[in-house]
Amino acid sequence: MILTTLDWGIIIFFLALTLFIGLWVSRQSGKSSAEYFLSGRNMPWWLLGMSMVATTFSTDTPNLVTDIVRQNGVSGNWTWWVFLLTGMLTVFVYAKLWRKSNVTTDIEFYELRYSGPAARFLRGFRSVFLGLFFNVLAMSAVSLAAIKIGGVMLGLTPLQTIGIASVITVIFSSLGGFKGVVYTDFILFFVAMTGAIGAAYYSIQHPDIGSLHNLVTHENVINKLNIFPDLTDRHTMITLFIIPFAVQWWNSWYPGAEPGGGGYIAQRMLASKDENHAIGATFFFNALHYALRPWPWIIVALCSLVVFPDLQSLSQAFPNISPDKLGNDLAYPAMLTFLPVGFTGLVLASLISAYMSTISTHLNWGASYLVNDFYARFINQDATEKQLVAAGRLTTVILMALGAGLALVMTNALQIFEFILAFGAGTGLIFLLRWFWWRINAWSEITAMFSSGIISIIVNFVYWPENWDTAYKFLVIVLITTIIWVIATFVTKPEDKETLYNFYQKIQPGGPGWNKIIKDAKSDNVDIVKNVKWTVPDGILAMLYGSLFIYALLFATGNVIYGNATLAILYGAGSLLFGVLLIRIWRKVRANIL
Repeated sequence: MILTTLDWGIIIFFLALTLFIGLWVSRQSGKSSAEYFLSGRNMPWWLLGMSMVATTFSTDTPNLVTDIVRQNGVSGNWTWWVFLLTGMLTVFVYAKLWRKSNVTTDIEFYELRYSGPAARFLRGFRSVFLGLFFNVLAMSAVSLAAIKIGGVMLGLTPLQTIGIASVITVIFSSLGGFKGVVYTDFILFFVAMTGAIGAAYYSIQHPDIGSLHNLVTHENVINKLNIFPDLTDRHTMITLFIIPFAVQWWNSWYPGAEPGGGGYIAQRMLASKDENHAIGATFFFNALHYALRPWPWIIVALCSLVVFPDLQSLSQAFPNISPDKLGNDLAYPAMLTFLPVGFTGLVLASLISAYMSTISTHLNWGASYLVNDFYARFINQDATEKQLVAAGRLTTVILMALGAGLALVMTNALQIFEFILAFGAGTGLIFLLRWFWWRINAWSEITAMFSSGIISIIVNFVYWPENWDTAYKFLVIVLITTIIWVIATFVTKPEDKETLYNFYQKIQPGGPGWNKIIKDAKSDNVDIVKNVKWTVPDGILAMLYGSLFIYALLFATGNVIYGNATLAILYGAGSLLFGVLLIRIWRKVRANIL
């Protein structure tokens, strides 16, 4: 692809703007660790929500969606669409709890909820495990996508692409801290969405396609259009619908979609002005993430099935791409090579923006774990604010180097997604229950974490019976992990009363799972209960209405694209109905927020 002066001008402008924002906020971000990692906890909901959306829109996301659609059709997206349920539960039940906790990171939560050496170990180990290992793995998937885009669109080698992208991103991230990330995300979101929508429009205009009607009636595409999996295909139905809805959404940990909230989503909730802003930010994020963004990517993926029907056609079109980087996810950047002059620069700027937004978030989030929960907690408890900020900036550089290095040996984004998903299987239920059941303790989480990892390695890489359907791997991991952590919960001692009293008094989670602790506190003449109504039942109802509202919007949009006017109207009416019901139930929930 040959870029014009206009294309390069657009790209350079957005890179310069990003670096300018990083420099502009660097002085304020460097004042303290609270400023560097949470921007002083004064962020509004709309800015944080936009930042969440921008962060989860990375260079690997459209590649991943393209890979899914080309292999499993549109219905294959249920493997991640199902996480809307997790997101809505976070909005209406857990967002206010996180903001009440007032911790700096969700890892710090462990020593708020648990006590003793086990809690300290859990905080220290998980800060390194997530902040370093999982974080680097996630960043490598994002950087892998950047490598493929650089190779297809610019003819760059993997080392050239990752070198340029890493240097620019790490400078901006280390200087601006969390505030720089959030401010830049606001701009990058609009650039990224403009690029995604434009890419879909010009993909449809390809000479081999010409119109939406031609696309959805093409022989290569027509069997990929179903929004719901084929009910007659047992394997597909189990893997893409039954397991995700029955188990996966609430019992699997994945960055950005943690049951009960966590990671960089929790970081943004903790940075909000108050509980209402935390709730508003997470709802805004989920609405945009699931209802607005998927279809531009899906359209490009469907178009690619016409232009590049198989891997051989991709290989012939781009012979400079090494065989180890060749996959269905390559089809997305391949379609971008047909963009017109000027818009090519904008789309490339949007992809660079998406890359920088996600990587900068991962860098700041991972550094917050390693600095706040490991360095400041276990290495240098007397560290000054200046030392903590310096440690944060140094850690940012190290994480970038590790993520970039790993990306050079990775081959496929979907493989990384599935590996991370399997590795966190069976732990999600603990993240949901630990707020509402006093008996959950640090050992519950420790045993779940290790057993999930070990069992995942065994069934995925060591042994799986040949006559067993691989669709059941996830269920086996969840079942065995759950049995192990439940047993561990009851054979180990509960947390000490003082920790449980303090936790309840601060968070006010409510519910029958804390009845014993409330009775014990009364017996000990300790007042831990405030006059607050338990809103979880209404919150769960709001979660269901909210999920149906967004799903209906998603399906209505899809049927408009497909030309199914009747279904589009029905789904649109359903979305309106569930929106009204959501507003009514939300008023009840909001009235009881402290």
